[in-house]
Amino acid sequence: MEIEVLEKDEKNMRLLIRGTNVPHVNALRRIIMTEVPCMAVDEIVMLENSSILQDEIVAHRLGLIPLKTDLDSYNLPEECPCKSEFGCNLCRVTLTLDVEAKEGTKTVYSDELKSENPEIAPVSGKIPLVKLAKEQKIRLEAYVRLGKGKNHAKWQPVSMCTYKYMPKIEISKNCDGCGKCVDICPRNVYAKTENKVEIRNLMACILCMDCVEACTQNPPPIEVSWEKDTFIFSLESSGALSPERILSEAIKILDKQLKEFESQIKVKKIEES
Repeated sequence: MEIEVLEKDEKNMRLLIRGTNVPHVNALRRIIMTEVPCMAVDEIVMLENSSILQDEIVAHRLGLIPLKTDLDSYNLPEECPCKSEFGCNLCRVTLTLDVEAKEGTKTVYSDELKSENPEIAPVSGKIPLVKLAKEQKIRLEAYVRLGKGKNHAKWQPVSMCTYKYMPKIEISKNCDGCGKCVDICPRNVYAKTENKVEIRNLMACILCMDCVEACTQNPPPIEVSWEKDTFIFSLESSGALSPERILSEAIKILDKQLKEFESQIKVKKIEES
């Protein structure tokens, strides 16, 4: 299997993966979305809330705030040595919020959440939580824990994770260069130069076949297909973890699950024999 990094920044990564198949790539995608842990607000203790929003709505909004995650310093609650329902400093981080609108209407943003660990904080400080009218107040404690996306979407480390086949487009010499495929393509895959149609951005193709259907020639000189063992894999981090860390953790988890599956098969064969 060959992997090529096509694009990468702080939150996004796009890979070209060759020499694999759909079950393998889809397993990696599902593990990223459901098994790679990240931090999120799990419980709220509401001390005072005179805002227009109910406690449950405020708690829901807090739970969906992406938080910077430290996988090396904290344990999943079920794996922590403390074995406590309330948690300890190895599996729980406390956030506090104490805000009052004294002079007029005030919008409370995520940067007003104070963390006992500065490394565990909202990814963005500009996420609105609640709007307070004059003399309204909100005071709470929020307990942050590691979790997995299979238990709740707030623990998904990605906002997007997809894959698609690597497109393959062939344009024969019979093309008259009318340009209808250029005009109808929703992703600007083609470009027209003089009396010729050329492929400008192959990887943007979504295999919709609109270009083939729009062609007036019969048979169409454009043939659109895909490479069965090559995929474009894209992921967008919520900001909780870097794309590289998300991918490396997913590979570790997949490798562990495959080894467990292999050992179970061996045990089954031994029992049958």
